[in-house]
Order: sequence, then structure tokens, then C-alpha cells
Amino acid sequence: MYSHGSESLIKQAREIQEPELQKFHSRLGKLLQGKELGHETVDSLQRLHLILSATKYTRALPPELQKRVQSLLSSPAEQFQVLSSAVLRETLPLSDQKENYIQENTSQLNSHVAALLLSQAGSRADVTSLCAQLLRSLESRQSEGPANSLTHTLPILNTILTHSPECLTEDHVTLLSKKLVDWLRYASITQGGSTSSGGFFTGPRSRQPVPTAELDGTVSGDFFTVLCVGQGFTEDQWMNVYSFSMLRHWLLTYHFVSNGNSTADTAHRLQLSLSFSLSHSFSNDDRSEVDGSVVSMVSATSSSSRLLPPKERVREKAFQYCQRLIEQSDRKAHKRTDTDLQKACLVEAVCILDCVCEEDASLVYRTFPCIKALFGRLSSDLSFARVLLPIAQFYLNHGEMAAVDCESVWKLVFDRFPAELFNDHFLAHELLRFLRLNLESLQLRVPQYTRSFPNLLKFLAWDSPAVVDDFVDLLPSLVTAGTAVELLHTLLDLPCLSATLVLQVRSTSLPISEPGGRGLLSLDAFRSPSFRGLFLFLLRGEAGAGDTIDRLSTLHELLAETANWPRVVQCAQTVPMLLHIFFNTVITVADEKLLAHLVLVMLERSSLLLNIPKYNKEIHRVFSSHLLRLCKLHPSLVVDQSHELLEFAGATANVYNKEEIYTHAVWVLGEYLSVSCDSRCSVSLITSCFEALEAVLFEITSSAPPPGADCPAPRVVTTLMSALAKLASRSHDLIPRVSLFLSKLRTVTRGGPVAWCSDEEDLVAIVMRGEELWSLLKAPGVAQSVLTPPPHVTTPQWHRDTNVAMPLRLRALTNLTHSH
Repeated sequence: MYSHGSESLIKQAREIQEPELQKFHSRLGKLLQGKELGHETVDSLQRLHLILSATKYTRALPPELQKRVQSLLSSPAEQFQVLSSAVLRETLPLSDQKENYIQENTSQLNSHVAALLLSQAGSRADVTSLCAQLLRSLESRQSEGPANSLTHTLPILNTILTHSPECLTEDHVTLLSKKLVDWLRYASITQGGSTSSGGFFTGPRSRQPVPTAELDGTVSGDFFTVLCVGQGFTEDQWMNVYSFSMLRHWLLTYHFVSNGNSTADTAHRLQLSLSFSLSHSFSNDDRSEVDGSVVSMVSATSSSSRLLPPKERVREKAFQYCQRLIEQSDRKAHKRTDTDLQKACLVEAVCILDCVCEEDASLVYRTFPCIKALFGRLSSDLSFARVLLPIAQFYLNHGEMAAVDCESVWKLVFDRFPAELFNDHFLAHELLRFLRLNLESLQLRVPQYTRSFPNLLKFLAWDSPAVVDDFVDLLPSLVTAGTAVELLHTLLDLPCLSATLVLQVRSTSLPISEPGGRGLLSLDAFRSPSFRGLFLFLLRGEAGAGDTIDRLSTLHELLAETANWPRVVQCAQTVPMLLHIFFNTVITVADEKLLAHLVLVMLERSSLLLNIPKYNKEIHRVFSSHLLRLCKLHPSLVVDQSHELLEFAGATANVYNKEEIYTHAVWVLGEYLSVSCDSRCSVSLITSCFEALEAVLFEITSSAPPPGADCPAPRVVTTLMSALAKLASRSHDLIPRVSLFLSKLRTVTRGGPVAWCSDEEDLVAIVMRGEELWSLLKAPGVAQSVLTPPPHVTTPQWHRDTNVAMPLRLRALTNLTHSH
């Protein structure tokens, strides 16, 4: 919130009266008439801005004052440009002077004026008018306007394209396309600053224009690009740079403008595409009307390009420009900053080539040799990884059409990038964005994608908070019938993978031994050949080596000290959410056999997890909810996995350390181990289940919990009692055994507190539940109907169906009973 002093100033600005405001306007107007503008003028402009912005109502300035403030936009001092722009953004020009306002400001364009003009455009008509005025200003020569006005025109046009592309007309597109062609292809090739050749008699006549140079210092032998260097640059060279920066956006945006001659243009393009794809003529150059253009030595086109429509022409010039950049990027730059510039330009050039090939398929065959050569040159150097991703995008979009082998590209993207650059945050963001944007194409065309999840998950294991949103989108696409089991194990082992990646990085930076210091046992284990296989499995790059490893408990012991590392803890916090996504997806792709296998994995892995605080309980909670859901969707799973479920439910230790999943395992046994759910369910199976649960219930209610363990949760006890009652209602021979236990339970608790329940209220609730079940079992037919109602009773749920009269009757009876 604001400080007390700031709140006081804002309050004063809001409560200023009109007479005082008029006096202030008059005083500021006199200050602005002076030849020199000092600190008092700055303070007054700041106060005026505070007055205008402190209220939600738009205030108008006196016309004379507004003109004087507007004149500051062209002030040589940027401080006054900033203040005047901020003040004018809080006001609106007079409606009868709007056109003049735009025209006057366009003629003195700078970055602050550009922001002002956009903020003052209140409607689409205003934006269209502004756009038209800006485009008209592009037609003026350099000598007709301020030297720096054009350099601010393209950025504001680009902003308009971003927010309101529909404001452009076909004439606008034609004009801007022509200008972009001029700036991209025909900018001056001489340096902008005057350079002397030296000597005593040096004068204006002896000064010769100096050509621009390449990044390696050689003289530029082709047309000017953003990778040309010099002591100074002309305005058309700056416009070349601006044009390249907005070129891709322009190619993606000008389709929003409807073209009445689109059919004719398409026919014309088809007529010329064959000549473009088969040959390049160097005899005639497609010169623009801009003076000073030169003939390109490597990318001159045939004279037929002059016949192309403007959109086609800018596309052709974009193709030439990008090929020239790729050629320039092969030169050895003298400065590191220039090397970074080469990489950035390569990314943009490949993206632009991808755009033009999407629009004109004939360019694919002309472009692929260049892209293929570029990939071959860069693929061995991972410092170009961010350049190689756009190349992979190009292969994905056009590789099938060009019938090229993409295996090496996908091996690089899905194998080397995640394995060696998992700790590169920028690459992680861009690679995962690439996957999200191309998810459908990757699933259809790139079989390596779904098999690469062990590698891709390294990004998540290393920096979970930054990339978890990406994996929320990606994870469903990685779940298939073939990968589901291994993927589940991998998700559960993500904290182990996180710890292993940290150890991998530390093993290369820390010494083998630290004299006088305590070494990390986990790091020693990572370096030990005895345990190397465990860590190599976690670091595998592709699925298919096996679902999991046999010595998981050993691995967890080795990584025990990593359980409180921040990176490992953060990774563990994302696993429960990802497991929910996994199970929600797997039920749509798996058959019952696979789901039965997943149930077995849940039971096994519930005791094989890295011991991180709260992690085990969270995983058990997820397992519990989805075990219940899977069995509800496919009740036959209980019979299929009855042996494993009985083994799990019959282990008394699970009552104390796996309360959540144990409770649900017992519940599904009692609920779905029935002939009505699966005809394979026999009396002997029901009896064996009953005996296993009975033994557990007897043991936990007849003795104190093990040392260090809490008393069994009341929910576990009541769930065991209910499961036994349900099983007994299906096999009446078991009813006397349940009734005997329940009657003993009531007798035992009358003697006071018991060792297995420390809370008196919990004990009362358990006894009450036991009495309810005991009363039900006195009438076996009623017990079965209540404890295991048939589907035709539970499915309709008449008491909730608003389309029948039952809810109305129940409410009426309720009202009658409550009224008396």
C-alpha cells in the first residue's frame, strides 16, 4: 500500500478545486513559454500528471496548454518527452482536432509518441486512421521528414498488427509489403559514418564511402543484413534491421486481410512455382525503386519475380534474406556478442523459412538442402541447441513432404538434449513449449516421443516448479498401454531421479575425496561401480529397459540423506498431482489386464518409496482414491487380484503405517468380493478373505500397538468390522463368528479404556458401529439387503431423482414430522 505521505498527495490531487486547478494550468502555461525549461517545470508537469491520474475521470486540458504540452514530445530532453507523453495519455484530444492530432504527432514520431498514439486510439476507427497515417509516412523519403521517425514507425505498426490486425486493408498490406522488400533486399551497403582515408591533405573530396563488413572482418560481398557491421549505419540499414525483426510476425499476420484477388494470385503462384523450384537466374536483378540497391551475388532471383504480387514478393525476399543469414552465420565472429547474435539470427531465419514454406510448398524443395546442411554443421555442438529446435520444427512440418530421414533429428531432441542439458532452464522452456505446440503431430509421426519419457522427466526432476505446468499438458500424451506400467514406476521414482541428477552434477564439480571434511555417502555410492547399475537405470534415456529395478529398497537407503534437499522435496511435491493425471488418463487407454497390473503396482510400491516427510502419506492417499475408482469401474479386478489384496490386507503392519490405502483395500474386498460382481467369486474365496481380515481385526483389538506406532485409526477398525459383516451376509456360515466377536467387543469395552484405542469418543463410535452390525446380522436376509443392496436399488437413487415423486413425498413427510 501507499505510505502516509503518498496517500496525502493523492488525496490532495483528487480534492483540488476547479479555481485552483485553473490557476495551476495558467502558471504551467507560462512556464512552458519560457526558452529554458528548468526544475520548476519538471515539478509542475509531475504534479499535473498526479492530478490527472489520481481520479478515474478523464480531465481535459485547456487547448493552449495541451498544445504546449504536446510540443514537448519533440523536445531534445527525453525527460520532457516522458513527462509530456504521460500527461497526454491521461487526457483525450479535442474531437474536432483528432485528425490533426494524429498527423502532428506522427510527423515527430519517437517511442514515447508511439505509446501515446496507441493509448489515445479509443476505437477501431481510430486505430485504422492511425495505421493509415503511419503507412503514409513510410512513403516519404528520408529528406522529407525527421531522420529518426521511420525507425519508430515499424514498431508501432507491429504493435497494431498484434492487437488489431483486422484494421489493415489490402492497400495497407500491399504498401507495407513493398516497403519491407525495399528495406530487406535493397538497403545501402556502405557504412553510414564518414570515414577518412588518413593523410595531411585529407579533405571532403578525398573521403570515400566504406563498404560494410562481415562479422569475420571481410568486406561484405552481398546485400546488407542484420549481421553486417560498420562504424555507423544509414537509416535504410536501420530499417533493414527493424524489417527483419517484424518479418515473421508480418508473414503470420497479413492473412487476416481479405484479398479479393486471392484466386488469381494463387493461379499466378502456381504458374511461377515450377520455374522457381527448378532454376535460379542471375542475369536480371529484381531491383526496387529505392536508390543505391546492389545486385546480390548469391541469391539473385529471376526477372519473373517482378511479376509476383506483393505478398509473394515479400515471401521471396524473406527466403533470400534468410539464406544469406545462414551463410553469414558460418563465419567466425571476432566478438562473443556477435556469436550470440549469429545464434539469435539463425533461430529467427529458420522460423521465417518455416513460415514461407508453410505458405508456399514449392519453397520446401529449395529450402531443405540449406536446412539439412545447417543441421549437419550444428548438430555436434550442443551450444547451438536453441538453434536446433527451430530446425526440428522445420523437419516436423516439412520432412514428410520432402521425404527426408528425420531419425537423427529426433535422436538429438529426445536423447541428447534432455540427457545432457536438463539443467539449462532456457532450453527446458523452449523444448517443452515445442512439445506442447506440436503434441498431435509428434504422437502421429514421431514414435520416439512416447518412449522418451524417462529423458523428458529429467527436466521436471531438476526444476519442478518451473516446468510442472508443461507436464500437466504433456503427461496424458505419454500414457499408452505400452508405457503405462513403466511410467507409473518412473513417476514414483521422480524424487530419486532428482537426487541422482544433483549427484551427477556434483560428481563433476566436487573432488573425489574431501580431506578433513565429511563426504556425502550418496555421492560415494553414485561413484561406486557396485551401485552404478541402479543410478544408470534412473538416468536411462528411453523406455523399454524394464518397468523398475529389483533393489529399490537399496537405492532408497543410498539416497536417504537426499530426502531433505530442496530440489528433491520440490520434485516430490509435484508427484501426487501427476499421479492423478496419470490414473485419469490410463483408465481411457488400458484394458482390465493392464489395470489389474496397475493395482498390483500400487500395492507393491506403497512400501517402496523414498522416505520424504509427508511424501508417503500423499502417495498413499492418491493410491487409495484411484484403487477405489478402478474397482468401482471394474469390480472383477478384486477377484483378479484377490491373492495380492488378501496378502496386503492380511498384514497387520499395514494397519499402522499405511492407514489410507489399507482402509480402502479392505473396503473394496468387502464391497466387491461377491457373486453379484463376479461369478468367479466362490464361497472358499469369501471364507479365506474373511479369515484373513478376522485375524487382523482380532490382533489389533486384543493388544497394544507396536512400540513407536500410534493406535489404529477408528476408521480402520470400523471398515474391518463392516467388511466382515458384508462377507458374512453372503456366506451365512460366517455370521456366528462375526456376531461372537462383536458381542465380545461390547463386553470388553465396558471395563473401561482399552490399549488399542486412546480416545473415549472414538471407542464409543466403534462400539456403536459394532452394535448396528450385530443387530443387522440377527436377520441375515435383511443384512444382505442393507449391507450389499442389489444394483437395481442403488443405481436409480430415487430419493435424489428430481424427475419422480419420491423426493417430494420424502420432503412432505419430513415437514409433517418436524411440525409436530
